[in-house]
Amino acid sequence: MTQYTSLVTGVSRGIGQAIAAALVAKGHKVIGLSRSSPDNSFEGEFYSIDLADANKTQQVLEVIVSRHSIDNVINNAGLSIVASLEEIDLEILDQMINVNVRPMIQCVQAFLPAMKGKSRGRIVNIGSRAALGKARQSIYGASKAAVSGLTRAWALELGQHGITVNCINPGPIETEMFRNSNHADDPATQKIINGVLMKRLGKPEDIASACAFLASDEAGFITGQTLNICGGLSVGLAPN
Repeated sequence: MTQYTSLVTGVSRGIGQAIAAALVAKGHKVIGLSRSSPDNSFEGEFYSIDLADANKTQQVLEVIVSRHSIDNVINNAGLSIVASLEEIDLEILDQMINVNVRPMIQCVQAFLPAMKGKSRGRIVNIGSRAALGKARQSIYGASKAAVSGLTRAWALELGQHGITVNCINPGPIETEMFRNSNHADDPATQKIINGVLMKRLGKPEDIASACAFLASDEAGFITGQTLNICGGLSVGLAPN
């Protein structure tokens, strides 16, 4: 069986950490990127990088290209800043784009030649259910809606090369990022949980298992799709 090499961004915690573990369990070699170092449970090769810095990101990607032939790119790293419309300023907008959108483009561009050379590749972009609309998250939601747009466009461009491109939109997942924006004792947090058909928050592993499948050979006929993994929270909302 072929051992695939998969790059995962935002690998140090939460969903990214779970994705790395799921891929390792499937036999992948994982290359991890993150600003902070993962704990000892991470099994892979790690590069410390602040993806908000475009120049340093490019430098690290060039090092990885020189050392590895990447088969799969999992664009997971993300930043969430809660702000109402009145509170938004250009600095917040720039931060969102510089973490949630621009590094995805850089990572895929870096490893695309190797994928095309093999006529095989998997790109999985992690978006958010907030792309469907959420109060006080207009800039975050807009940046994640851009992820769905990139996914569809790239799928149209890359399908002829045997490369699939898909997006996963997590709903409320029990992570540090979620808890930073949704405190456990806040009635609004309980309202979110009540809106989930499964009546619970998701787990990072719920996202990781789907991501591992989309990175597999078995998912070779799935491309250009956005999968909402949200416990049913998005049911009844406008289609993505």
